[in-house]
Formats: sequence, C-alpha cells, structure tokens
Amino acid sequence: MQQTQQPIGLAKELMPVPDPHPDVFDRQWPLRVADIDRAGRLRMDAAARHIQDIGQDQLRECGYQETHPLWIVRRTMMDLIAPIEFQDMLRIRRWCSGTSNRWCEMRVRIDGRKGGLFESEAFWININRETQGPARISDDFLARLKRTTSVDRLRWKAYLTAGSREDAAEIHEYPIRFTDIDLFDHMNNSVYWSVVEDYLSSYPELLGAPLRVTLEHDAPVALGDKLEIVSHVHPPGSTDKFGPELTDRTVRTLTYVVGDEVKALAAIFPL
Repeated sequence: MQQTQQPIGLAKELMPVPDPHPDVFDRQWPLRVADIDRAGRLRMDAAARHIQDIGQDQLRECGYQETHPLWIVRRTMMDLIAPIEFQDMLRIRRWCSGTSNRWCEMRVRIDGRKGGLFESEAFWININRETQGPARISDDFLARLKRTTSVDRLRWKAYLTAGSREDAAEIHEYPIRFTDIDLFDHMNNSVYWSVVEDYLSSYPELLGAPLRVTLEHDAPVALGDKLEIVSHVHPPGSTDKFGPELTDRTVRTLTYVVGDEVKALAAIFPL
C-alpha cells in the first residue's frame, strides 16, 4: 500500500519502509573501522557517506547512472534511533518518499544486525551537467520513483533559519581540507556531518538517546573559505519557532557561515 507523507517541518514523521516491495533497493555491507568513533559507534558523517553510496549504487544497478549522474542534496534529516557498533553488518534500504519533476525525497534506513538503527530522508535535486542547474527527471525514471509514494507535488520549504553571532553560545572556525572537496568543487555533504559529530563530541549524553539531526544546505563551501560554525542552544519553552511539537525540549542549532554568507544550517534535538 502506498504511503502519503505530508511535510510538517522538523518534527515530521518519516515514511515507514514499504517492505517487502520490489522497488525498495536493499544491500548489505560491513561496518568498517574508518566509519566509527573511538567508542565503536557508526558516526553520522559515515552514515551520510553510506546514504550517498547506496544512492549511487541504485542509480547504477537500475540503469540510470548515465542519464542522471549528478545530484545535489538540499536537506538531510537523520534519526539516530539506536547506535550501530563496530563489526556489525549494515543492511541499507533506499526508496522514494516524494517526487517532483526535478527533485525527489529519498528515504534510507540503515539497520545493524544487533539492533542499531538509523533512519534518514534526503531532498535530492537532479543536476544538469552543462548548466549545473536543476534538470528534469526522465519520465521512465520518475515513473519508477513513484512506485513507492503517492507524493508527486513535492515542494521545497526550508525548516531552519540562521542564528546570529550576537547571541551565539559559541563560534569557532572549521578548517577546510583539500580532501573535503568533491566533484562539484564544493565541500562534500558528508563533511558537513563531520561538523555535527565534532559538536556532539562535547555533549556525549545526547548520543545516549534517540536523536534527530536535520541539515540544510544554502550555498556551497569552497576550498580556501574561512568556514565558521555559530552554535546556539534553545531551551524548552523558547523553541516555538521550530514548531509546536518541539516546545518541550532543547533544540541546538549550528549555522555554517563564511563571512556574512550562510552556507548551511543544522538542528539537533532528542526525539
């Protein structure tokens, strides 16, 4: 049965996996040492790479890598439900939860055999190789995506707004390395999640409970940019701007800035 999912901001419910379903792309690979922190937990930046990798694998194996090779992620919502630990085997499933002519939302569920679980949804834009702008998804590919969703008028709406320097809890620089830059000559999506991991390292208690992190991209970060991370902590009762469902909890935000230009935004809160 097809699921209809209406976006409700940061507190939205993610579409459950329609399993079994022939159009759920399902693969497995081991959790490797480069993907874990010093406690053995699958890091969020590594999970972001897995989300990218399973997407590329699906494009290739379904025959669309040549016609739709380039995609840019606009937003990723990632739920750490239970940690996945070193030497576990990952089961990664990917399917479409919403479509439009030039972009789509793709769900990815990462299960560990020992009970660990990540849930995610990402807003992907199909990119034209020559113009570097949004490109129409082919009719046959779009028809395939629609097999797992009835949402076919997907619209972009930002969930986050930038935090100011004046009332920031902390501001620090995040150096950009040559190895952080990808095919588009921009900082790769997974590196933005390294910033989240760096922040969470100071608040390990947040990793002990189900946690949602939402990361939105506004503009690319390039090699040589002086990237600064502006963090804020919004206590319960002051979080009405994030939606009525979140007024009972602390919401932490990260604003990625280069000079006065906002590059990305992240929100972190317990589920």
